[in-house]
Amino acid sequence: MYNSDSPTRAELPTSKQLVRSTILAAVSAVVLLVAVVLPAEYGVDPTGIGRVLRMTDMGEIKQQLAAEAEADAATAASPVPAQPSEAATGMPSANAPQAQPPAPAPAPQAPAVTWRDEMPFTLTPGEGTEIKLKMTEGSKAQYSWVVEGGEVNFDTHGDAPGNSISYEKGRGVAADEGVLEAAFTGNHGWFWRNRGQADVKVILRTAGDYTDISRRK
Repeated sequence: MYNSDSPTRAELPTSKQLVRSTILAAVSAVVLLVAVVLPAEYGVDPTGIGRVLRMTDMGEIKQQLAAEAEADAATAASPVPAQPSEAATGMPSANAPQAQPPAPAPAPQAPAVTWRDEMPFTLTPGEGTEIKLKMTEGSKAQYSWVVEGGEVNFDTHGDAPGNSISYEKGRGVAADEGVLEAAFTGNHGWFWRNRGQADVKVILRTAGDYTDISRRK
């Protein structure tokens, strides 16, 4: 029976058309391989298109994960060498419990300071004040001061007729402590100034070799 739906000879593709279609398909496959498959699967990007399309990063991550999996598998498969027994070697094996060194003795605690004087005061923004101790040369005074509500600038110094010294200075400090040793007989102590925008409270505690303590503005 005659089938009217069958293509005629004129409608069939020629051999040249078949060759051209085959070449185009092959070229398309190569382009897809180079531009997509290699970057996305293996991190290889000879054209640079994979990097633009963010596929090269994906391929590099896949390769890194595969390498890590292989390393983990190789480690798990490696046999653990047998350790010689303690009886055979006369030495404890690596897996035997090791004797623990004795715990270090606790460090002795420093005795708490018994403060002789405590002087709290408030500094408004821009305000400064000074506290001095009367001390003889070589005498020592222990001190500790702390700022509540902010920070201060300070200058630890000493003065006497014909003598002056600056022991330490600081800017934006919230606390300080130590021992003040008089370089000469005279007045030794601290000057603080509040350079902040709000009031601060300073508390000074002192103890040691001094005969008098006074505050000056």
